[in-house]
Amino acid sequence: MSRALRRSAGVCEWLVHTGQHYDCNMSDVFFKDLDIPEPKYNLGIGSARHGAQTGRMLEAMKVVLLEELPNWVLVYGDTNSTVAGALAAAKLHVPVAHVEAGLRSFNRAMPEEINRVLTDHASDLLFAPTGASVRNLEREGISGERVRTGWRRDV
Repeated sequence: MSRALRRSAGVCEWLVHTGQHYDCNMSDVFFKDLDIPEPKYNLGIGSARHGAQTGRMLEAMKVVLLEELPNWVLVYGDTNSTVAGALAAAKLHVPVAHVEAGLRSFNRAMPEEINRVLTDHASDLLFAPTGASVRNLEREGISGERVRTGWRRDV
């Protein structure tokens, strides 16, 4: 998605790294191997219990969003960073797009599952990767033009 945005005329993409994953094997390697640009912001949040970490991210993201005033916030996956970015944007009335929307484990004991569900419900545009993810969103009342996918129902 990031590469496609960088190729789009008139789109200015900048990245925020919350610091949730901060060691080389969980952070730097992905930027290098996936050719992701350096983040404009590194919030340096680090480790903490889920609530504390997510709360710190929410506060720091709000500061960034108020400074930058973006047209959209794009979040990926199911991390605490994902839900914090989505919540910060939604609370500031900035539209949110979620990549990997609709994925479900159906195990509410997993923190990532809670992050997935909350992020999807806070998002304005949902990029669902599979037919199953589209159906999961439909079961939760999310459908129509908000949901985008490469999956086709008629195939």
